Amino acid sequence: MTSKPTTLPAYARSSINHCNLPAVILGGLTYQKHPVPLMIDGAMEFHRQLFRSLDEIDEASVRAVHFQDYMSSSFLLDHKDRAGFDAESQRVRRGKADYLRLLRGWMFDSDSIEGAVLKRWVESRFGLLTRNHRGPLRDFESSAYHAYQADFVRGLYNTNALEAQLDLLYSYCQYELRRRFPGQQHWSLYRGINRLESYDEVQPLADNRMMVLLNNLNSFSSDREHACAFGDSVLTAQVPLPKLLYFYDLLPGILKVEREFLVIGGVYEVESASY
Repeated sequence: MTSKPTTLPAYARSSINHCNLPAVILGGLTYQKHPVPLMIDGAMEFHRQLFRSLDEIDEASVRAVHFQDYMSSSFLLDHKDRAGFDAESQRVRRGKADYLRLLRGWMFDSDSIEGAVLKRWVESRFGLLTRNHRGPLRDFESSAYHAYQADFVRGLYNTNALEAQLDLLYSYCQYELRRRFPGQQHWSLYRGINRLESYDEVQPLADNRMMVLLNNLNSFSSDREHACAFGDSVLTAQVPLPKLLYFYDLLPGILKVEREFLVIGGVYEVESASY
């Protein structure tokens, strides 16, 4: 049994990130209990005009359309040739590689190429290292880690500022959470699992509670019954809102049926129940 993982272990974090708190702080148990806003370097400032215009729109559904239009125009998503994309010259087919494709790819398989790009983005922006992609990642020299690297490099190859698209998606998600749920700090979310021992750190507490080290990006649901379909045990976590990259009602038609949330990882106190 490992020691009590109240702080993020050194092997699960980078010393460099691109937000206002270091990984050792935002990835620890204290942050889960007492969250503060997380700001990606430059994202809100660079796109301040978008958020000013969103301030003038009362309906969330209309804001979502405005956001998607802004993404399309800012990153030339409907005119990839103007962004330098030449389909005839590509050895690797990029297709429509954008933030929406990443979300849909994650929905079908979190260990996909799209999943690798999302996990790599969390590493870069928040300093939380990927601990699982198609299996445990424990050694930077292992074939498993090299396969993970190959996935995210392929996913990022010749895309149009894909990580910057995710910066803005996260910033918009946080903006919407503040507007729709003012004053709320946590969301009770559920994750179905089969093998608790597959997690790096597990420290039992009282009353079926424990502390675990989650992967740097995870799927949770606000529907307990849906989570039950993915394992014989369900973890319940009080997830800080600043650790949400995406929630099911943010954009129309994306992750909606599953009531899915993309949760940034670290050390969490959770409750475990078997079904």
